[in-house]
Amino acid sequence: MIALLALPAPAEGVSSGGGGTGGAADAVSALVVGYCVVRAVRSRRRPLTRTAAVLLGLPVVGITVAAFGASSAATGVAGAARYLQIFVLVPAAVLMLVRDAHHFRLLAWSFVGLGLWQGVIGVHQNLTGTGASYMGEDIRAVGTFGSTDVMGMATVVSYGLVCAMALAFRPHVPRQRTVAVVCAGLLTVPLALSFSRGAWIATAAACVVVLVLAGVRRAARVLLVAGAAAVVLVAGLGVGSAMLQDRLSSITQVTDTPDQSVTDRYTMWAASADMWRAHPVTGVGLKGFPDHRDSHASLALSSGSDTAGAGSGFVRQPLLSPHNMYLLVLSEQGLLGLGTLAGAWAALLVCAVRRWNGQRAGRDGAGGPRLDCALVACGLLVWQLIDFVYADIGGPSTVLTAIALGMAAWWAVGARERPAAGTAGTAEPAAVHGEAGTR
Repeated sequence: MIALLALPAPAEGVSSGGGGTGGAADAVSALVVGYCVVRAVRSRRRPLTRTAAVLLGLPVVGITVAAFGASSAATGVAGAARYLQIFVLVPAAVLMLVRDAHHFRLLAWSFVGLGLWQGVIGVHQNLTGTGASYMGEDIRAVGTFGSTDVMGMATVVSYGLVCAMALAFRPHVPRQRTVAVVCAGLLTVPLALSFSRGAWIATAAACVVVLVLAGVRRAARVLLVAGAAAVVLVAGLGVGSAMLQDRLSSITQVTDTPDQSVTDRYTMWAASADMWRAHPVTGVGLKGFPDHRDSHASLALSSGSDTAGAGSGFVRQPLLSPHNMYLLVLSEQGLLGLGTLAGAWAALLVCAVRRWNGQRAGRDGAGGPRLDCALVACGLLVWQLIDFVYADIGGPSTVLTAIALGMAAWWAVGARERPAAGTAGTAEPAAVHGEAGTR
């Protein structure tokens, strides 16, 4: 699934809010889920722990109820299938297929590799003026995702950067740690050239969380060095284009002099809240936001956003979602859907932090050799929960969201082995005995 995202995205574009698919990657995800179902039936054993089954199955309640409230049966089925794919089925499949920390790290490194590939293409687009249109110039790095999915490359690169940052704290492998640090540094370039403020904020927050979980003193030193380097490079040497600096400074100015894109986003957020007030418990139904948008939005909302460049002509893209996952779920699924979905994510984060604490303290009998796995899981989950404030599901990169949630679930609620006789503490998630000989 991950390798397929290195290929050019389908030319027809994407739609947000649970619509749109990623073509080949989504088809393969369906095959993977089917394989896991067959394997679970043939093994005649419970494939998930009780906690994992509850947390991954909880969103099914809100999704099912909202599907019955959709404008048509076909719309309800399509919306439910997409939500179940991203938030239930694919994460559960990842949880079942990842057997140990070695497999987990392979997934994390594949995120880094994909991020580097897309990042190289994005930097080339910026340097040669072949990217998506931004401020009248074709300089926005979008990788292979095209101008209709400007968040695709930013998402992939952000995942890779967070994974690289976390893998840099794996003990007893200095070469891999060095490679991870170098990869993290390289990935900051295409992330900056994506001009995605939401991805910047989410990545910065996730990296800070990773550093703090790796050690408060170490985090303080790294942040001081990074801050000093940023001051020297940007303020002292003038590194970074004027557009990049303006985009960065606009993060703190969106409430003072917002551009049309920010105005549209605020207007759609207000429309989502108004839909929820009209249907507080179950919402307006899956994929119902576009149908109810105009009756709840103010006149400040424009008819769509302009996209061009990266091999595509000018396209007027309709605004079909609020670009906020929480408000999208609230408007379409009501408090029931938001409570079950966001509640499951919050519980996953709590469980992940609890296992990180056991790994850090060495109470699992392993002395912390899988601290990097804990940091990857917590970092990806934090990034996703913050990014959902500025984005929602839609497009090929959404498959990566499902895989990231599955990785977080593996660490947070994956099965633990029973400790050997005479061994104190709690065993590691999901059959880590394959690494026993390497310690």
